[in-house]
Amino acid sequence: MILNAFSLHGNVAVVTGCNTGLGQGMAIGLAEAGCDIVGINQVEPDETQARVTALGRRFLSLKADLRKIDAIPALLDSAVAHFGRIDILVNNAGLIRREDAINFSEQDWDDVMDLNIKSLFFMSQAVARHFIAQGSGGKIINIASMLSFQGGIRVPSYTASKSGVMGITRLLANEWAKYRINVNAIAPGYMATDNTQQLRADAQRNADILNRIPAGRWGQPDDVMGPVVFLASPASDYINGYTLAVDGGWLAR
Repeated sequence: MILNAFSLHGNVAVVTGCNTGLGQGMAIGLAEAGCDIVGINQVEPDETQARVTALGRRFLSLKADLRKIDAIPALLDSAVAHFGRIDILVNNAGLIRREDAINFSEQDWDDVMDLNIKSLFFMSQAVARHFIAQGSGGKIINIASMLSFQGGIRVPSYTASKSGVMGITRLLANEWAKYRINVNAIAPGYMATDNTQQLRADAQRNADILNRIPAGRWGQPDDVMGPVVFLASPASDYINGYTLAVDGGWLAR
C-alpha cells in the first residue's frame, strides 16, 4: 500500500533548531510519522520534547551552538549512542540579521553564514559518514528559503546563505546518491515565525506580502509537516537535489 511508503516507524531523525517555529513543527510531524527525535538547540526545547513524548516517541535533547563546528562529531556520537543509529537529518537551525547592505557589518555577515551554510555543510558531512558506515542510506533535508530564489532586501548574508543552501543541496545529492543518501531541501515561504515578526508588525509590509501570496495567508509550522515527512520517507527515494517551495504560491506570481 502506498501509504506505507510514508511511514517512518522506527527511524531516528536529528532536527536542529527545533525549540520553536518551523523546526518544532517538523520535529512533531516526523514524530507523528513514527520517528524518535534528536533535537539540537541552544536552549532546552521543553515544549517540543513534551509534544513528541506525548505521541509515544523518544526525544533526546542536545545543547550546542552549531556555529562551532568542532562540536558536531560528538553530538552525533551521542545520538548514535542513545538510539543506535541515525536515519534522517533536518538542517533547520538558522539565523537572520536585517540591515541595509550599505551598513551591513562583518559580524552580522559571519554569524549568519557560519550557522546557515557552514554548519549545515559540516553537519551533513558528519551525518553522511554515519549513513555510509551504517550501510542503509539516509535522508538529509536542508531548509532553504524564498531567498534561495530571490534577492530580497536588507538581508544580504541571509540571501547569500540560503542561495548557498540550494547549491550545496544539489552538489551533495550528486555525490551521495550512490550511497542511497537523498539530499533535498524545503524552501518555506512567508511563515508566521519569530524570523518574520518584524515584517508582520509592519502594517504596510504585512499587507504587501499577503496581497502577493495566492493562498492569502502567512504559512504556519503545520504547513511544513507533510513536506518534511515526504522527503524523509521511502516515498521520495527517487528525488535527489530538489528544493521544494512551500510558499502558498508566492513564486508562481
